[in-house]
Amino acid sequence: MQFKDFVMSDTTMNPLSTWVEVPKNSDFTIYNLPFGVFKNKRLSPRIGIAIGDKIVDLSVLDQEGFFSDMFLPEGIFLNEALNELISLGKTQTKKIRERVQELLLADNEKLRDHSIRGKVMVNRKEAEMLLPVKIGDYTDFYSSKEHATNVGKMFRDPENALLPNWKHLPVGYHGRASSIIPSGVPIIRPKGQFKDPDMDVPGFGPSRRLDFELELAFITGKPTKLGDSISTEEAEDYIFGFVLFNDWSARDIQAWEYVPLGPFLGKSFASSISPWVVTLEALEHFRTAGPKQEPEVLPYLQCTSNHSFDLQLEAYIQPENVKQATKVCTSNFKYMYWNVAQQLAHHTVNGCNINVGDMMASGTISGPTEDSFGSMLELSWKGTKPVKLDSGEERKFIEDGDTVIMKGFAEKDGIRVGFGEVRASVLPAK
Repeated sequence: MQFKDFVMSDTTMNPLSTWVEVPKNSDFTIYNLPFGVFKNKRLSPRIGIAIGDKIVDLSVLDQEGFFSDMFLPEGIFLNEALNELISLGKTQTKKIRERVQELLLADNEKLRDHSIRGKVMVNRKEAEMLLPVKIGDYTDFYSSKEHATNVGKMFRDPENALLPNWKHLPVGYHGRASSIIPSGVPIIRPKGQFKDPDMDVPGFGPSRRLDFELELAFITGKPTKLGDSISTEEAEDYIFGFVLFNDWSARDIQAWEYVPLGPFLGKSFASSISPWVVTLEALEHFRTAGPKQEPEVLPYLQCTSNHSFDLQLEAYIQPENVKQATKVCTSNFKYMYWNVAQQLAHHTVNGCNINVGDMMASGTISGPTEDSFGSMLELSWKGTKPVKLDSGEERKFIEDGDTVIMKGFAEKDGIRVGFGEVRASVLPAK
């Protein structure tokens, strides 16, 4: 089966339409086409692309010859993670995504009228989504000026909320990759030590201040050798795509343990991610300038182009036995002081090597207004201002039985690209 080379249309001039029924305000439009790994009662784990309420089973397309001119490795789409596919390089993954886009266009009959169409198009509601990549290493940054300022005001000197290094480098720490879980998997309330100001000795037990952190994470798509570094100009060549990231936090455990080496048990118990990886190419239309950085950063962190994106992010809390979730936060990825290119450049400037499938989280994404704060720590201001839910209940932090839901999307010129959601319910401590 032969196909011509296909290039994404200029979306502002030539709107794309598809023969697939895509619900209004769907995150998974013809412009998005994110990659994920799924299975269902009859299908083993495999790689798909989301469109509307459907999943395009790439393994069936491959078996029918729709990618025959690309000379892909046999069985590449029958993997339980995206790592091997991503390792083919952006040239190949971009061609695969664009080929699928071409097949889904309204006036393209090749798949629309093909007898195999029923096997190719899988219902999303019948699929179980798996962790999209095998994560070798995970780094969490601390890149929101508003968030860092709020935390500094609460826990240190309000007049000097940011530590001296904060505006000079993207602060980060290495997290625990083994406890990153896909959306829908419940978390168990962690236990640990804590010490309140009025306590003479530390106590031990379930965290009393369980919190969410509204974040995005990027997945690396290209390895480096030990000793090599990545410049800000090269950085996006190494970024495959993004997921929503809820970096659960036990604030009381964290507050007692973090001096002098930073977070440990207060963060390592769980982080939840959305299952669909939105590619960097899908976000190109939403590129924007980031905040002005003062003082001027060192040369290796300077950028000559924009590496920020206008992505709206939302967090919801849904108590147990309550039908409707309450939106408690509306933020935006464009607020990030340190962008993804700077994060990756700083991460590797010492020669630290990266691998395909590494995950780099943004840190809590807070905005300038109280309703844009990306954590309960900030929304309730350390528990002093309870957040009222639509059910009439109040929350200072997350309680057992609560479900936290995060959503993210970009919308401009009638084009919408989104991440779906990441959700997880909280179970009592064991």
